[in-house]
Amino acid sequence: MSQVIAIQQQADFAEKVYEFSLGFLMCCYYVCESEHARDTFTKGLYAQMISSSRLLEDFLDFHGATNNSEWFYYRELVSSVRNLAAASYSQKHISIRLRFYELKDTERFEKDGYSTHKFLISSLRAICCRALEEARRLHIKFPKNRFVWTDFPGISTGIALESDIDDENLAEEEKNIVKIATEFFRTARDFETHDFSESHDIDEIMAIVPSGFNEEKARRFEMTVHSLQSTFDTYINRSGLKFRNVKLKSLRGHISVVLHLLELTRCLLHYYERHLHEVGYKNIYNKVRDELTRAVKPEQLLDRIVNYGLYYVAHFFISGKELACELLNRYVERGRIVVGVPQKLGFHSRPSLLVAKIVQYYGGHVDLCVGDDRFDACSVLELQWAGGKIQKENIQQVVFEGDTRALNDIKILSSVNYGEDYMGKGIPLPRELSYLKQ
Repeated sequence: MSQVIAIQQQADFAEKVYEFSLGFLMCCYYVCESEHARDTFTKGLYAQMISSSRLLEDFLDFHGATNNSEWFYYRELVSSVRNLAAASYSQKHISIRLRFYELKDTERFEKDGYSTHKFLISSLRAICCRALEEARRLHIKFPKNRFVWTDFPGISTGIALESDIDDENLAEEEKNIVKIATEFFRTARDFETHDFSESHDIDEIMAIVPSGFNEEKARRFEMTVHSLQSTFDTYINRSGLKFRNVKLKSLRGHISVVLHLLELTRCLLHYYERHLHEVGYKNIYNKVRDELTRAVKPEQLLDRIVNYGLYYVAHFFISGKELACELLNRYVERGRIVVGVPQKLGFHSRPSLLVAKIVQYYGGHVDLCVGDDRFDACSVLELQWAGGKIQKENIQQVVFEGDTRALNDIKILSSVNYGEDYMGKGIPLPRELSYLKQ
């Protein structure tokens, strides 16, 4: 009786595998049988590949394929298709939308994006052909129907619908612009610490990924930028202000291109770390990994991750940060405060550094005014130059002008003698300035 039940269960599993593999294998056939001259596909195809492979992967995981030597390779091929198709979807979206982003000097970016897309397509072809071979070995019934080119039309046309929704609540909108520009500025500054503004050779990349930068970090930046885009589209994009202000439209473009590059990068990092990176497993895991590395070269994948994805994330963060500063200084509320100078040592290194960090934290412009002279308060060096003039002329009070958010915190800082006692030793800062400890 138990043998009969086992046979019936195997028959049921085989039928379910066929049902859940149907759309996936049709996509694989389409990719493998299409002309190689077609080196890019459409978002419709990628969406179909993502959804069909996700359903099949979930089915296989539910039935324990990750721990079964007979089905593990098929499961890994399915997951490979899902990750590569997701990265391809993001890259295709960038190429379609790029002309609407109001970005400058994108010729090299477009060329590198096209090369990345071709790499992803060749990788998908190699994986899909192996998936078909493995399906044959597993005796999975093949679909009788085939997709054709017209099943996956492009989504773009030459028509743009008129933007005729406007919101007159500009005061509230300007507050949201300041909020978004500030957060973009901070996120860009955080990303700069990873030093992707220059290309890296493969040895440098191997030292960076995944120990220095990995899927987890990419996902964290992606979530932050996704939140920025959502806030922009909720509170700004529904009004006409974006279209009346080219710089604001360009900031939205920077946010979007960074987001989709991070999506692409996160997908490829996940694929590399989960499927191609050597982590010391034995037997079936290493055999499958070796098969996958024959289809998708790890060195080429890493090059696209770092020298395309992360490089251009850094590039557009840098140019977007400059734009965010311009918008901040246009829309931020400006003010003026009079505060005392640090006692007894004046604006030496610690007070100057703390004031500069406050200004840098908010991103808006602030000047330290000493008589007729103005010094940029985000520069430690300029603050120390001002300190020399203050000490020489025995000035006891100074004026700060600019971003009121920064001015409020400078006022708090001055109330505790700029974070030091009269001997020049550091003292605890108020809770409101806890971000200065980072």
